[in-house]
Amino acid sequence: MKRALVRYRNSAIGKYAIRNQKYAPILFFMGGFIFDTLTLGRIDRLYDTMVLCSHMTLLSITLYLFNLAEDGKWENTLLGRYTDYFPLAIQFFFGALSSAFVIYFYRSVSLSKTMFFFILLVLLLFANEFLKRKISNKYLQFSIYFFISFTFFAFMIPTLIKEMNPLIFIISGFVSLGCTLALITFIYRSSPSTRAEISLKKLISMILSIYLTINVFYYFNLIPPVPMAMDTGLVAHHVEKKNNEYIVTYKQDEWYKFWRTHHVNFHRQADQNVYVFTSVFAPTDLKKSIFHRWQWYNPDTRSWEVTDDIGFEVTGGRGRGFRGYTYKNNLTEGQWKVDVITEEKLVLGVVDFVVKNTSKPYKEGIVTKSF
Repeated sequence: MKRALVRYRNSAIGKYAIRNQKYAPILFFMGGFIFDTLTLGRIDRLYDTMVLCSHMTLLSITLYLFNLAEDGKWENTLLGRYTDYFPLAIQFFFGALSSAFVIYFYRSVSLSKTMFFFILLVLLLFANEFLKRKISNKYLQFSIYFFISFTFFAFMIPTLIKEMNPLIFIISGFVSLGCTLALITFIYRSSPSTRAEISLKKLISMILSIYLTINVFYYFNLIPPVPMAMDTGLVAHHVEKKNNEYIVTYKQDEWYKFWRTHHVNFHRQADQNVYVFTSVFAPTDLKKSIFHRWQWYNPDTRSWEVTDDIGFEVTGGRGRGFRGYTYKNNLTEGQWKVDVITEEKLVLGVVDFVVKNTSKPYKEGIVTKSF
């Protein structure tokens, strides 16, 4: 093995890699992101589950190996030859896991209330590129690890037990907290350099602060009810079901407005129904009641008024989500929105539009598609 390493370092490829080693962190970061983008699709798929579990397990092991390397634990062993690569491996797993969660969260059509948490995930994803010089900071290591671990279990436990509610989220948080504190304690007891570098009380306080912050976010509906996500949400002129296909007629938005399918202005004739069509992804065998909460903005009181809660049950398993629609008549002109919520009032997505009355049929930009 040693001879092979020497031959590699003396080869053209090895010399090129050594000259450009400063670019290694961003390459590992990009590698983790590209790998997940090309391979991950559904959180309930066996392949996705195995990949995420493998990433999480290997990240935990690598953190242990990296922190004990400073104590000379791996000198004169096979692992000792690769200690320089431990930070790169940590970056790869941080990048792979955070990018996976970004991919899953991005499935939600509207991130209005949950945008802040989504932005945190995106910032973590891109900040990973700049962590090489900071990766030796153990407070940073374990804070990021706990955040990723919490998100991992919040996805994985509901997927595995086919159940989703606030209690499951709390249990997921406790499991993550227990695993993180167990890893920290194990490393702290095994590594003299770690004991010299950190205050265990300070580190645990930081972990508990992150734990409480995430739970506050969840309480105020600032975190999407993972692993459910709204794939499609639009306001339509007509919806009907034919041969297990939903035929939806709606006004399409401009091509460059990639974040929304339908046009925000809904031109409605007298007595015309207004439909809201959604498809909600849920893991296989997970059943959940969801509601379309219709709301109208009252310009006089400057507040949203709930007009109806219309519900139906979602059954998980379909790749493009469980489809359903609700409709109303005699809508007042003005701003409307339909919150797609669970029975616990957790927001899956928002379909917003502006009703404008018209005396003639409106055909500009109208398309009919099947879902």
